[in-house]
Order: sequence, then structure tokens, then C-alpha cells
Amino acid sequence: MSIDALRTHYGFTRMPFGKNIAPGMVHHHQAHDQAVARISWAINETAIGVVTGEVGAGKTLAIRTATGALDPSRHRVIYLPNPAVGTRGLYSAIVTALGGTPRFHKSALIPQATDALAVETNERNKTVTVIFDEAHMLQSEQLDEIRLLTSADMDATSPFACLLVGQPTLRQRMKLGVFAALDQRISLRCELTGMTPDETASYVAHHTALAGRTDTLFSADAVGLIHQTSRGLPRAVNNLAVQALLAAYAANTGIVDESSARQAVKETTA
Repeated sequence: MSIDALRTHYGFTRMPFGKNIAPGMVHHHQAHDQAVARISWAINETAIGVVTGEVGAGKTLAIRTATGALDPSRHRVIYLPNPAVGTRGLYSAIVTALGGTPRFHKSALIPQATDALAVETNERNKTVTVIFDEAHMLQSEQLDEIRLLTSADMDATSPFACLLVGQPTLRQRMKLGVFAALDQRISLRCELTGMTPDETASYVAHHTALAGRTDTLFSADAVGLIHQTSRGLPRAVNNLAVQALLAAYAANTGIVDESSARQAVKETTA
């Protein structure tokens, strides 16, 4: 089955439920909009924030939406997606992102990273935001290094906005006594939850409209089953909706009904 055949069958101008959509095309639902607003606040306040949610809840999209609205002449965003780089790797990534060549010895690399951040803030007058994705996988030593990096003016302020983004276990880890010094300095705690049934229905309609179908393509029963199975988590909704489209295409039907949705559930949960 080719993508072109699927697009022709449904009259799509593009495939729906994809990840690569422009910021202005993002679906607005309560959890997403609240997360974007709170992340934007943390950035403007150069605060430390913890953003959590289950896999597929839309954490990265919320981060991308919030940072995409920033003025690049006034902001610098450093995105660190891989916690497996170790403690030295965190400093190296920051130095590299700010245009430097990381020094070999960690004892020299730490002040290099600190100085690079200070130059960006004080000389170039930019607000720096460092985003640590998959932060639930950060080692204890890495979290302690982040605490040291964000300390300034005897802990009165943070020299840059810091966002720790990860799964719900991150919030639990931060409550451990060993991380008390960092936990006490967190100004934002944001948890993304799933969409409501009405929001899921709106989400499905929004994405099919982006693909050129403004009529009802998914039946109410199909959407209800997709919501129940996905628990309103956007990525799971995407996966189920695409599989339901494929099932309806295979059955040569023009509407994605409950039968197609049940087939999608069976294939994605097997």
C-alpha cells in the first residue's frame, strides 16, 4: 500500500497525524496551552522548571511551541536531548552550542561553560534557555552539576532558564533528599496530561482538516474508542488514527468507523 494511494483514496493534500507541522498548525487543547504558557513564563523569568508527562503526552511539542515564539535576537536556546553523555558531555554540549571548542580537561571545561553562558547573557544581552530532555534518565552526578551551573549570586538567581523535561519518574526523583538543594530552587512544575474526550475529537478533526478533509471522516464511535485506548495522549491518538485509516482503506470504506478503529486497536496493542 503506497502513501500516494492512501492520499488519493481519502482526498488528502498531505498525510494527517504527522509530527512535522508548523507551530501555527498545532492543535490547541488545555494541557498543551497551559504547558506552553508556563514554559514561556519560566524562560522569561530565567527560572528552573520541571516539565513531565507520560510518553507521547506532547512535552517536546510544548517546548518547541514555546521556544519557537521567542525572538532569536533576544534569546538563545540550547537543547540537550541525550542524557547518556555523562557530566562532561553536558558542559561540552553547552560550549559547543555557544560556538566554542570544548577544553579537554573537565577542570577547565566547567569554567569555560560558565563563562560562555555569562558572555551570552551579559555581553550579548540574550536570555539563555538550556533544555535537558529525557531528564528522568540523568545521573545523580549530572543533576548535581546542573544545580551548580544554575547557581548565581549565592543562589539568589539563575544565570539562565533551565528546563528539565522527562517522564513522571523525574518528579519523584526530585523529591529524594539527595536532590533537595536543586528541588528547592525549582520555580515551575508542569505535568502534561491527556486530552479530554471532546479534545480528542477536536484533535482528530483538526488534523484531518489540515490534510484537506473538513467533513466528518472519523465516526463518533471510532473517535470514542481511539480516545479510550489512547487515554487522550496525542502520540497514541496519532498512531491509532493512522492505523484506523489504513484499516478503513483496506476495507474500501470512505468513513473510519468503529470496526476500523477496533482493528487499529488490535494491531497497535498486540
